[in-house]
Amino acid sequence: MAGMQFGIFSVGDVTPDPVNGGTPSERTRIKAMVRIAEKAEEVGLDVFAAGEHHNPPFAAPPNPPVLLAHLAAKTEKIVLSTATTLITTNDPVRLAEDYAYAQHLADGRLDLMLGRGNTGPVYPWFGKDIRDGIELAVENYSLLHQLWREENISWQGKHRTPLHGFTATPRPLDGVAPFVWHGSIRSPEIAEQAAYYGDGFFHNHIFWPPQHTQQMVELYRRRFAHYGHGTPEQAIVGLGGQVFMRANSQDAIREFRPYFDRAPVYGGGPSLETFTRETPLTVGSPQEVIERTLGFRDYVGDYQRQLFLIDHAGLPLKTVLEQLDILGEEVVPVLRKEFEALRAPGVPDAPTHSSLVAARDAALSETLSQEGTR
Repeated sequence: MAGMQFGIFSVGDVTPDPVNGGTPSERTRIKAMVRIAEKAEEVGLDVFAAGEHHNPPFAAPPNPPVLLAHLAAKTEKIVLSTATTLITTNDPVRLAEDYAYAQHLADGRLDLMLGRGNTGPVYPWFGKDIRDGIELAVENYSLLHQLWREENISWQGKHRTPLHGFTATPRPLDGVAPFVWHGSIRSPEIAEQAAYYGDGFFHNHIFWPPQHTQQMVELYRRRFAHYGHGTPEQAIVGLGGQVFMRANSQDAIREFRPYFDRAPVYGGGPSLETFTRETPLTVGSPQEVIERTLGFRDYVGDYQRQLFLIDHAGLPLKTVLEQLDILGEEVVPVLRKEFEALRAPGVPDAPTHSSLVAARDAALSETLSQEGTR
């Protein structure tokens, strides 16, 4: 899985189908997400990512490691990720242990996208204050990062009880923590956090114009270099996006319009035409999706992960599986080839568990070599 990763992410919304009028049960939607993940692997995609939600109308996992561990048993190659894990309202100790455990079950095919969440009422449900959102994100991740890399930790912070000689169990697989992407739409503090640790930065890239995404990614790249992790071009960037495809664009627009118009996220706002013109939403033929996606590189540079949202807004499972067939057969193979041909020398591949283990071993070997020559 060298080079760039392509996949899908789901927010797990339970939305009435505006065409047939039916609303899936929570069980139906949960089972559909499992089938979608299996299908993503079948068609050759690299990543399946699921969001974390604690409120209706979502059936996304409130505790993503439960779903990811289940998917690990049903798949063989695909990387399983979150989109996102709430770093603000979850306890870092629990995150450290749950995700390390799931990482073992998945044989390393697991990473995290961390975010603050966009639903205000969730904070008090978990004893937190939304006004502390950025503070919580910074402090909680600092602790999580330490828990995965050190044992017998003594720690004190502002937002949770101190730790004295604590070791999170199990330890990360092969002594290497899951790779972390910091997801943000609009918070420069989160781009800064990703840069500080040398982690990945993911912009969900759905609702905002390209100029906004460009500014956030450029900030992250600049600060990544500032902290000494490499050149700006070596920073690890991921993008989201939403697509709906049919063989010709007129059919795609006609079929998707009722879903767009009634979607909880889009409905009642700008028209479909306005949204497709001013944001990365692409509704059209496979070739249009290919050209639009290749164009993302023009304003973010070479990047490592592209995830598409394809199961939103009440689309029936049959339609989503058809979208996956189109992605796997007609779109992603071309994107792989074209992005690889365009990629500048020295741009890193998307991180995987095996690449992180190899990098760790190489660094240890270099250190030992230097010590031996002193």
